[in-house]
Amino acid sequence: MKKLFVGLICALLILSSCAPKGKEDEVLQKSEEETQQELSIVPSYRLAGDNYKMVLPYRTSEARGVITNQVFNRLDIDELEEGLQHHSKEVFDPSKYYFEEGQYLTREMVYEWLGRAPTEKQLEKAVQDKIARLEKANMTVNEDKIRKELQQGLNPAMEDLEGLDDKEKVKKHRENPRYLSHILEQNYLERQDDNTVKLVGVSIGLALKSVYRFQTEETGPYYEKISKKEMLEEGKKLAQTILKRVREIDTLKDVPIMIALYREEERSSPVPGNFVAKTVIDKGTTIDNWESIDEEYVLFPSKRGSDKYFDDYQLVKNFGDEIVDYFPNFIGVVGEGFYVDKELKKLTLEIPLEFYGKSEVIGFTQYVYGLIKERFPTYYDLEVKIKSTDRMESFLYRNAGEEDIEVHIFH
Repeated sequence: MKKLFVGLICALLILSSCAPKGKEDEVLQKSEEETQQELSIVPSYRLAGDNYKMVLPYRTSEARGVITNQVFNRLDIDELEEGLQHHSKEVFDPSKYYFEEGQYLTREMVYEWLGRAPTEKQLEKAVQDKIARLEKANMTVNEDKIRKELQQGLNPAMEDLEGLDDKEKVKKHRENPRYLSHILEQNYLERQDDNTVKLVGVSIGLALKSVYRFQTEETGPYYEKISKKEMLEEGKKLAQTILKRVREIDTLKDVPIMIALYREEERSSPVPGNFVAKTVIDKGTTIDNWESIDEEYVLFPSKRGSDKYFDDYQLVKNFGDEIVDYFPNFIGVVGEGFYVDKELKKLTLEIPLEFYGKSEVIGFTQYVYGLIKERFPTYYDLEVKIKSTDRMESFLYRNAGEEDIEVHIFH
């Protein structure tokens, strides 16, 4: 028993290194007309074989910060960014290409596109107002250009609500919901023979609402559910329009573009939404077909989890019941399952407990280690986070298909 305990403690204290040492990073240059032959560095190693290398110094997105003002569930923000990169791997091979945040859709451009389209009446008034301002300043007037600039909004038009009673205002909102929350761009680069990197692909994620939240000056907020069917129809129309606009950017005229549609969850949801469809356009401005994506995040315990994935629901419940035997004041395990084509791909478990010493943490982590070995199958990734009130105490992880469990106890 003593040998077993010592061996387990050694396993608990191992923190596997992300990358070996000794290989020099690559020094590259941005190609073409980009910034006076700016030197860039590509790290020699990836954190894992299926991750992208990134060009350094790291350049943030030209639309940086927009997503946090438009997508209100932090889990959706993370999944939109990480999920888009995950789906991009099927199009832009991580072993060949480098990743960079979007450099072509600017902050101003994205905000304009996320606005509402004007009604004819609103457009005419806005055009005349702008012409009057330009003429007053003795500036050149190009009415066609002005009209185009004032019709960038992609969300449905809605007439002015001034003069309507509250009931009519609510009706107008429900008839014209905002579908589009955010447009996320990611770039993929390839190394050239002359040690430059060249843009070879772009991924664009469209964040679409499942619930439209609105309020009037008098009442609210109101929550209008948007069906998946309606969201898909509108999302595909928006994707076609956005593709045409993106192709007007000189650098993006001919590069392959992947567009993926993401369905957000409600603001208060404890799990993120998911991607529902994607398409790849090698050239041109026409989207010919879409590939459906069947993936979802499921909370355990929950009615949805019990109804759709009862075996997994029961496994998490039994796991929690066994922990109660160890810690009678235990509150409960919270689990999150990620499913692709109805098959569990990753299970994350969070165990909140109150500890009074490091030996308690080590002993409990040892107990959980044994439960994982005995209870959980190995065909999916498994993460277990053991937390106290204000910090992570220990972390256990097992990759799909492997028997070994990696463990780290935080000091």
